[in-house]
Amino acid sequence: MANTKSAKKAIRVIEGRTAVNKARRTRMRSTWRTVEEAIASGDAKTAADALRAAESETMRAVTKGVVHKNLGSRKVSRLSKRVAALSNSK
Repeated sequence: MANTKSAKKAIRVIEGRTAVNKARRTRMRSTWRTVEEAIASGDAKTAADALRAAESETMRAVTKGVVHKNLGSRKVSRLSKRVAALSNSK
């Protein structure tokens, strides 16, 4: 348990940052899920639109330090490849 005033404040700050980061991570994963669902349905246009939103949200999470930049780049790259394959198959 924190004893000093500064340690108590640090706990409050950490709790706030954790809540914000958790919301960002959830929002990012939701955009990934939207892309996955569009790919599964076979709708190339919806998938491309969802990918654009997912890339934006993922890179925002990267700049905010929620996830590592390599994870963000890898995820966007893999989703992009799948969306491109879906677009080219039609």
